Amino acid sequence: MKIAVDAMGGDFGPKATVPGAVRAAQDFDLEVLLVGIEPLIRKELDRQGLSRGRVTVIDAPEAIGMSDGLLAFRKKKASSIRVGAQLVRDGRADAFVSMGNTGAVVYISREVMGALKGVDRPALALLVPGLAGPTLLIDVGANANCRPHNLVQFAVMGKIFMETVVGLPDPRVGLMSIGEEKGKGNELVRETFDRLQASSLRFIGNVEGKDLYSGAADVVVSDGFTGNVALKVSEGVVESMVSMARREITKNIFAKLGYLLMKRHLKKIYKKVDYSEYGGAQLLGLNGVCIIGHGRSSPVAVRNAVARAREFVVNRVQERIQDEILRHGLALEGAGA
Repeated sequence: MKIAVDAMGGDFGPKATVPGAVRAAQDFDLEVLLVGIEPLIRKELDRQGLSRGRVTVIDAPEAIGMSDGLLAFRKKKASSIRVGAQLVRDGRADAFVSMGNTGAVVYISREVMGALKGVDRPALALLVPGLAGPTLLIDVGANANCRPHNLVQFAVMGKIFMETVVGLPDPRVGLMSIGEEKGKGNELVRETFDRLQASSLRFIGNVEGKDLYSGAADVVVSDGFTGNVALKVSEGVVESMVSMARREITKNIFAKLGYLLMKRHLKKIYKKVDYSEYGGAQLLGLNGVCIIGHGRSSPVAVRNAVARAREFVVNRVQERIQDEILRHGLALEGAGA
């Protein structure tokens, strides 16, 4: 199996992507294609003394920055993101992983790989930790403006993900809204509610933002704007709580002693909410496997993102999504009419 990794992506670039990808190649017995500015990649391999076994460097002389916009996505034809996506399209790689500019990865991957037959818009899906196990939030930023049939497709894709990757049969699907009662929410939510209720999915109704971590639903469906806001707020809350806890611990000796007694358990809790453990978000509905990691990804996060890409390939997730979308074809076609 070959996984292409955007070596230039993320806030730390090759310093994080190169060791993370090499570690993944070693741990999971796969070949990694490091895509980016070749001299910089080779310099990092040498600097860290990393083994080059099962690692191939693919030169891509241009890089898209984290703050670049649509013009750069289109102009930079030799960017590491575009070359990585082309490797999957051309069958030279089984999956593509990037920690880079999310907008660029989504835009370019759609343009280069295309969507699965019957899928109107690929969506970003992310596993978030919960009290009763992980919940899949879809979409978390690929589609700011959606129509009801888009959200129905997101629900179908989320169902297949939870069944094939997480191993959860017949997952419960909830719709993100401002209230649990039917009729709450904007026009998009209200119309989507009726369509999901009429579908063969295990639809449990509306869920609120607070339900995302409670285990109320296994798949939470949202438009990309709302989902991204929910995700960023969650990240901010976790980071703020950790910072406040650290400040409180340093205030007196008793707090420090308490921390030492609870340190092992606190580490377990933090590991559950640490984004690096989940690897990245999956671009579901694409005609190829694409994983998008956090911009601040460490080598551990990069390694786990490559592992997630491997899971997708092994479990044939995109092929199963294709089959399920076509099986729901008439209903989805009617929804989009």
